[in-house]
Amino acid sequence: MSIDHVQLSGALTSALYKNVLVEKAAHEGGGHDLRYKYLGNNQKKIIFLVNSNDAVFIEDKHLTFITKLLEACKMNIGDVAIVNHALHPVVIAELKKQLDPQMIILFGVSSVDIKLPFSFPQFKTQLYDGCTYVLVPTLNELDTDTHESKLLKSKLWVCLRQLLEI
Repeated sequence: MSIDHVQLSGALTSALYKNVLVEKAAHEGGGHDLRYKYLGNNQKKIIFLVNSNDAVFIEDKHLTFITKLLEACKMNIGDVAIVNHALHPVVIAELKKQLDPQMIILFGVSSVDIKLPFSFPQFKTQLYDGCTYVLVPTLNELDTDTHESKLLKSKLWVCLRQLLEI
């Protein structure tokens, strides 16, 4: 097999390029001042909104979890945008203007935190203003090997299968 036909998994790609994955910088896209930096390409207009105090976007261990989750959904990091609410608190109206999301998955970030005018329970999809929202537990709660974590992951998987029709 030639090198032109080598295929890398999402996990291997993120491991190889963890310091150079796409970061959208301010002033991209015609000189507009973009408030939120994000990891990924946002090709499918899906936002993963996380709270990570210890990383610019997301901790490496959680990036591996997200990469595996995306692979199970037949997607990769280029399909989503990972925005760190802890780094720069998100106001939903501004995020929507910048990234035009169709779906936002809130990993431990509440609707109140991002200035939505309502609240809703975890794992229940909520349609509002042309966007579907899903509130799920934090990555710290999901990304462990406990019995409770396994239950939460299965609830997340059921929710994602419905949303993404997989």
